[in-house]
Amino acid sequence: MGTLFMRMRDELGTIHQDDQFAALYPRRRQPAEAPWRLALVSVMQFVEGMVDRQAADAVRSRIDWKYALDLELGDPGFDFSVLIEFRA
Repeated sequence: MGTLFMRMRDELGTIHQDDQFAALYPRRRQPAEAPWRLALVSVMQFVEGMVDRQAADAVRSRIDWKYALDLELGDPGFDFSVLIEFRA
């Protein structure tokens, strides 16, 4: 059964095709997070009505978010400012 995001991953699988998101990579530097993952966090954030800081905290602390984002349980996540930069 699980949460909405766990069911989403179970149905859709993972989105690991970085080449589909190549246009979202910065031209001059290496990104801290994969664009596909940040795009998915943005969708999950919208669904739950979260601000950036809450979404970044969810990536760090919620097992269902880590599962949906294909992250290890010990993954430290990222600072909420990464979401702001990604949208810019």
